[in-house]
Amino acid sequence: MTPQAVDVLIVGAGPAGAAAARAAAGKGLQVLCIDRRARIGLPVQCAEFVPMPLLRTVHETQSRVQDVAGMLTVLPSGFQHQSIFPGIMIDRALFDQGLADLAQAAGAHIKTRTSFMSWDGQCARIKLPSGEVDEIVPRMLIAADGPHSPVAENIGLVHQQVVYTRQYTVPLCHEYDDTDIYLSDAFPGGYGWLFPRGPVANLGLGADKRFEDNLKKPLEELHQQMVERGIVGPEVLSRTGGAIPVGGLRSMIHDHVLLCGDAAGLTHPITGAGIPAAVISGEAAGLAVAAYLAGENDALESYEEDMQDQFGPALRRAVQRRSSLEAVWRKPAAQEDQVMRSAWIAFDEYFAA
Repeated sequence: MTPQAVDVLIVGAGPAGAAAARAAAGKGLQVLCIDRRARIGLPVQCAEFVPMPLLRTVHETQSRVQDVAGMLTVLPSGFQHQSIFPGIMIDRALFDQGLADLAQAAGAHIKTRTSFMSWDGQCARIKLPSGEVDEIVPRMLIAADGPHSPVAENIGLVHQQVVYTRQYTVPLCHEYDDTDIYLSDAFPGGYGWLFPRGPVANLGLGADKRFEDNLKKPLEELHQQMVERGIVGPEVLSRTGGAIPVGGLRSMIHDHVLLCGDAAGLTHPITGAGIPAAVISGEAAGLAVAAYLAGENDALESYEEDMQDQFGPALRRAVQRRSSLEAVWRKPAAQEDQVMRSAWIAFDEYFAA
């Protein structure tokens, strides 16, 4: 079989990959985007909150569920801190599917149930739904394939540090317009959350498995506490979970391979927020590839510099805060409110030098 030549091969059709595909195809490039899942956006492995700056993309994808007004942060002592933190709860499956539809409308070709196998610097081998192996010869390769990126592994990058999450969807007992955050040594290396989505809520937690490898037990305890407070019902409507990269930015340019989104370590190491950075970096990667192939030799380096400038300072601070917390998990200091205040974005102490 003769290898298929394309301008850009994108691995992963999540927010980063779809945004990259849309941007590159919009510049007239021949784009092939592959995703190993049977359906784009499923299964959902996300708390489904995005900040207001993504409003345009939420509108384009018709994925809005409800608005959120603030954030309630609960410290180990039980002290509750209320802060203004507007955002949008989305239907993540509709969001991802909508972005993929926009990419295809721009001219990108998306293949599902198709897996990346290998890359030798010139030719990529992919596994088709039939089980057959196809060869693709792209001028550029974009890795948008998540925290456990097979592309990154193939080109020799070390595995990213990750936190694992577990989440239930549960019925809400009344209307809710805040996001709740629970900081506790019960969730070392992460936090608990309650994010409302109309008549239901996403109730979950993340933790570093070096300190806590049983996520089911603390999540069930958190669920029971919410039931006793009359916030949610006892029924679990669905379950999900996944991995979140928490090691910060990694090198994003590797010859003719670009990394974006989770694969590039752009997810916030404290909050776990990754959708805005995925969309922004994906679009920037698609435009950078188009500019580079049009003869702008510094376009790839400019892409990485822009991402470093835009996200680097916040990610470096978050990595430092994570590092400080690692010294106190499972120790009495982890039960001190002041320690937790210095490690969460709702408090001034987090941003102190």
